[in-house]
Amino acid sequence: MWEYTDKVKEHFLNPRNVGEIENPDGVAEVGSLACGDALKLTFKLDENKRIKDARFKTFGCASAIASSSALTEIIKGMTVEEALKVTNQDIAQYLGGLPDEKMHCSVLGKQALEKAVENYRGAPAPETGAKIICECFGVTEKEIEKAVRENNLATVEDVTNYTKAGGGCGNCHEAIARIIEKVKAGPKSDVKPKLTNIQKIKLVEETIEREIRPSLKHDGGDIEIIDIIGDRVIVATRGACAVCRASDITLKHFVEQRLRELVAPDITVEEAPK
Repeated sequence: MWEYTDKVKEHFLNPRNVGEIENPDGVAEVGSLACGDALKLTFKLDENKRIKDARFKTFGCASAIASSSALTEIIKGMTVEEALKVTNQDIAQYLGGLPDEKMHCSVLGKQALEKAVENYRGAPAPETGAKIICECFGVTEKEIEKAVRENNLATVEDVTNYTKAGGGCGNCHEAIARIIEKVKAGPKSDVKPKLTNIQKIKLVEETIEREIRPSLKHDGGDIEIIDIIGDRVIVATRGACAVCRASDITLKHFVEQRLRELVAPDITVEEAPK
């Protein structure tokens, strides 16, 4: 028997935002009844292009319902760009955690969000020829690769917990193991030379100005560097970012991630006390 947090139970017994929005700006359906989990997500934007309403219909277990409910609560008030930065781990953390065997429910929510945003943007439908690895649950190679990469999965059991792939007949276990090995091997990146403090400070400033600030300003926000102490970059949020409920997600999953990619892998971003 799985142990559920009180918050999972609360969102299962009293789910938020159940239903479907008429004339939505974005809509998506993921999963299937044959697989045991299906989710329909719709959202509507306000005049400032922020998500003013999000609703869901879910066929699935308690974790699927709770994850869908949590997702709709998290993304309200965000721009679509901010919403896309929400990860399945964010959904699970919002609920106080999910059993490993139920993490696929949070992944389903993330997939629905991405497809709903694609629908809003008028993006073309995904390729119909995607290679299916798990015939039992219709999970593709790309879906497995993405889950392994984003959640640092290491075993076939991990992949099953996060995607359901391999949870049926088991014939795809060897294929899943090869995908894990391929993702873990990855492209070999060159080792960057160690930066001096002055070089690091300058590169942080340049990266924020060139790679980060334009995206934040596009949504009416901004950040200001307050201090740089070793690998700690202390910033203050400005504009829309200062009042956005998702500012902590933006700092960790956008600003910090970009600085780690372009400056140094050990950088952390902290918001200065207000």
